[in-house]
Amino acid sequence: MAGCILVLNTGSSSIKYELVDVTTRERPAVGLVERIGEDGGRLTHRTGDGSPYVRERPFPGHGDGLEAMMEAFDEAGPPLSPVAVGHRVVHGGTRFTEAVLIDDEVVTAIEDLAPLAPLHNPVNLAGIQLARKAFPGIPQVAVFDTAFHRTLPPEAYTYAVPRDWRERLGVRRFGFHGTSCAYVSRRAAAVLGRDLAGLNLIVLHLGNGASATAVSGGRSVDTSMGMTPLEGLVMGTRSGDVDPALAGYLARVDGLDAQEVEHALTNSGGLLALAGTRDMRQVRARDDAEAALALDVYTRRIRKYVGAYYALLGRVDAIVLTGGIGEHDAATRAACLAGLDRLGIRVDPALNAAGGDGERAVSPPGAEVAVLVVPTDEEWEIARQAHALIS
Repeated sequence: MAGCILVLNTGSSSIKYELVDVTTRERPAVGLVERIGEDGGRLTHRTGDGSPYVRERPFPGHGDGLEAMMEAFDEAGPPLSPVAVGHRVVHGGTRFTEAVLIDDEVVTAIEDLAPLAPLHNPVNLAGIQLARKAFPGIPQVAVFDTAFHRTLPPEAYTYAVPRDWRERLGVRRFGFHGTSCAYVSRRAAAVLGRDLAGLNLIVLHLGNGASATAVSGGRSVDTSMGMTPLEGLVMGTRSGDVDPALAGYLARVDGLDAQEVEHALTNSGGLLALAGTRDMRQVRARDDAEAALALDVYTRRIRKYVGAYYALLGRVDAIVLTGGIGEHDAATRAACLAGLDRLGIRVDPALNAAGGDGERAVSPPGAEVAVLVVPTDEEWEIARQAHALIS
């Protein structure tokens, strides 16, 4: 459709896409190609409120997935003629601090940043390269998860490590989930009816990946994820914070090398390590000691970061919960903020349990610190930034 941005979020085994009308905010089509390179490939394409268009067949590679997406638009509509394609890219390093038009130089730079996000940047780049071939002559825009955190002050992004590592190798903290943070921070200000420039917020993006971010006046001033998305909160399969000496210890006592340790902490840690599943819903449904410990570790880590960022900001106007768990899991929302009454942070049991899918307060009316649930919309944020850039 004319005037629409096609947003592509290319993952290791999936392509999530949305066609976004930036004038009306309507989504003429949304879809997902999943299990790329695996058994049980499936494409689900939705337009309006009708039945979804579904195709189940193998998708050996991402090129096959993108081809299937194009077929879905051809067969189920609407006609696909975007004014631009917006791409989610996880890591922009220090090179990319805002959305950029993609050219050959940008492609090379994203590829060079792959060591910082080896699970993400290569597949993000695969989506870019495929889309450039599929839509020749149409502007392609990269929107970086790290860009929102460009405002981190030096004392927040600097690690106390040897100067050579910092200066020659670029070792520093970057932060992630920035596209989500940018969106929900603006929406939180709208919910509160206040100017974002005057607000101090703590954003908790709680999904399979999880992070906490201190936002002052719309600017990121600290965030839990670091040089990679592994640092910080406990996540679905990521450990979050551990003693840096762990890798050396495991090398000495078990012969593990650095890559094996990194892979385990990234893919076999978190809720999966503690409870045998990365799905918080499954953990919540159980009544056993492992699940109880997993929940306690998960929520205690969040509570610790909330307290730290409260101290850093000095004043907090709102806690903003987003992501799949933050938006839909009332029990986790309550548990991760429990015991913070002295800081003015309280969750109203009735409001919290009432559920719903929209933006809402779950703190008592007139609370010193508002607790807000704000569904994230990273696709809209990518479309908005892409449209602003090409305009």
